[in-house]
Amino acid sequence: MGRPPLSAEIRELVWQLARENSRWGHRRICGELTKLGFSVSPTSIRRLLAQAGLEPAPRGRGPNWPEFLRSEASSIIACDFFTVETVLLRRFYVFFIAHATRRIWFAGCTLNPSGEWVTQQARNLGLDFAAEGVRFLIRDRDSKYSGPFDEVFRSEGIRTVKTPVRAPKANAIAERFVRTVRSECLDWLLILSRRHLERVLRIYVDHYNTQRPHRALELCPPEPEGDA
Repeated sequence: MGRPPLSAEIRELVWQLARENSRWGHRRICGELTKLGFSVSPTSIRRLLAQAGLEPAPRGRGPNWPEFLRSEASSIIACDFFTVETVLLRRFYVFFIAHATRRIWFAGCTLNPSGEWVTQQARNLGLDFAAEGVRFLIRDRDSKYSGPFDEVFRSEGIRTVKTPVRAPKANAIAERFVRTVRSECLDWLLILSRRHLERVLRIYVDHYNTQRPHRALELCPPEPEGDA
């Protein structure tokens, strides 16, 4: 009764094809067997692959999604602004660059973030992103990011990727840091002046990079003090 079992020859052939072609799925293997003159249903092939621990077949030897993201993280940086109000109700704009590995660079703060100022802060950082394998810069469409700003990174071989309009989640790397620096630092302090704000942020960013544990990094800091 029922469908006859597959012969040992066909089973070994299915497993051999799956192991030697890790990017093939059960339907691709079914097609290859048909070309060889064997009639085997895709369901039977999928069951055989599961029995041999080769499921899911298309990713039998490839990286899974978290592994892929971790491997690509080193090639992505993002930049953004956030505002801070002082006790005298003066609003400062803070500019920073974030690496996808959670590392942060504090660029500066100002009352008037013009395109020239932002470009100069990017130059002042003096970072060799190309040497670190960075290939993409994520930023929003703010007019402060002028042509010369993009050219600073383009000269290093870094491509600028603009986020959609009103889509903060598209720049989640930077947005996550803004939330953290507010909840852990700025919401607990009264900022007196620009100099005070710069000192506070430099101390916090150093703590964030070298000491603060991150869940995404298995409770390790982005740049432990011993590696700095």
